[in-house]
Amino acid sequence: MQSLSPCESIGELQQELIEFRRDLHAHPELGFQERRTSGLVAGMLEALGITVYRNIGKTGVVGVLRGKRYDSGRMIGLRADMDALPMQETNSFGHASTVPGLMHGCGHDGHTAILMGAAKYLAKTRNFDGTVIFIFQPAEEGLGGAKAMIDDGLFERFDCDAVYALHNWPGLPAGMIGINSGPMMAAADRFEVVIQGRGGHGAHPYQTIDPVLVASHIITALQSVVSRNVSALDAAVVTVASVHAGDPLAMSVIPDQAKLVGTVRTFRHSIQSMVEQRMRGLIEQIALGFGATASLTYQKIYPATINTPKEAMFVADVATELLGADKVVRDLQPSMGAEDFSFMLQHKPGAYFRLGQGGAEGGCYLHNPNYDFNDAVIPTGAGMFAALIEKSMPLSR
Repeated sequence: MQSLSPCESIGELQQELIEFRRDLHAHPELGFQERRTSGLVAGMLEALGITVYRNIGKTGVVGVLRGKRYDSGRMIGLRADMDALPMQETNSFGHASTVPGLMHGCGHDGHTAILMGAAKYLAKTRNFDGTVIFIFQPAEEGLGGAKAMIDDGLFERFDCDAVYALHNWPGLPAGMIGINSGPMMAAADRFEVVIQGRGGHGAHPYQTIDPVLVASHIITALQSVVSRNVSALDAAVVTVASVHAGDPLAMSVIPDQAKLVGTVRTFRHSIQSMVEQRMRGLIEQIALGFGATASLTYQKIYPATINTPKEAMFVADVATELLGADKVVRDLQPSMGAEDFSFMLQHKPGAYFRLGQGGAEGGCYLHNPNYDFNDAVIPTGAGMFAALIEKSMPLSR
């Protein structure tokens, strides 16, 4: 009798994993506040006989499971993020968020259920020679939960040979795997520009140094940073996302200060540095030309998510064997979004891959108030995680 594949075996657990996922969806928690979520995760892992370590990176959970053998000494990490977003859900189905203003709008509830499915399968079969580290990470959404876990000794305590993570992707058909051997996600930087002028009466602008006028020239000039400084063969984004100056009720008051806030996205460190330098020069000199002053505060939030080639090829090969070549995209276009799994890839070899969930054609995008994770792909994601363990740490070599 032919044995079941990991996807098929985990498919038998699909209903309980769906119930778990939907419970998480109904009870979303923000980054570093995932106490209920991490408590459920820890309890379920312990019930499987997996050794559990709590409160790593504040609310993170790590599970440790040895295979039937572990004389290989190998250790592989699998990571899922657990946090929700501060946004109001508009869905009306039975498992919609019960917490006003909070929502699992990025599918981290599904990622958590997928890693739990892999844990259930691997705890039952233990068909590998080595140790698997289940990393349930808090605070991916802008708070750097991965870095918090690393700073809390994640890789000193669990010295993984490689780490893997996935993220659902509405732009890929359900059940497909997408990956490439280099950049998957961009570095995310935040910038703030404070322009100091001299306020006065709107009817007498010649008596002022108008920071709103200066801000408008800076915004226009920043659009040249990428178009005239970055090769067309590279990628970068400079976006001014917030402009604040004055009071809407004071139509005749020129303020003395204006503030701009935005983001920069890049893949290469050299381009990241060049963009910052070019922005700083433009901002300071434009303000000076109008008699004002301007300061730039530039924060590097998340580094670029760069897959190591060997591990990326391994993911693609495992996916091809598990699902078929027609279900694998090996040269997936990188996204200018950001991901804090990048911090883990700065410390360990590994790969971050996409799990197609479909839905984009119907408007079901990430960070959208009507988003919901596609439960049908849970066995595929969990099966991929399980297969990565079995193939990277085989019992027979």
